[in-house]
Amino acid sequence: MLVQRVLMPDSSLESWTVLGDEGGIVESIERYPAYLAGIERSPNTIKAYTHGLKDWFVFLDRRHLDWREVRLEDPGERG
Repeated sequence: MLVQRVLMPDSSLESWTVLGDEGGIVESIERYPAYLAGIERSPNTIKAYTHGLKDWFVFLDRRHLDWREVRLEDPGERG
């Protein structure tokens, strides 16, 4: 996964997105950085949050966990 800088098409605001291993946008992550850009959060804030989301999804992928089904206990279990 890769965090990529983007310009919002409607407003030219800077935002960030996550590209998957195949190069396509990771849709399950895309909405939150777009939301933050829409409410005019700092590009640095959006970048930091997007990197955090990318790291979370990489962690889940390595543990073979679906983000919609993660339990509170899952991150702490050894895998």
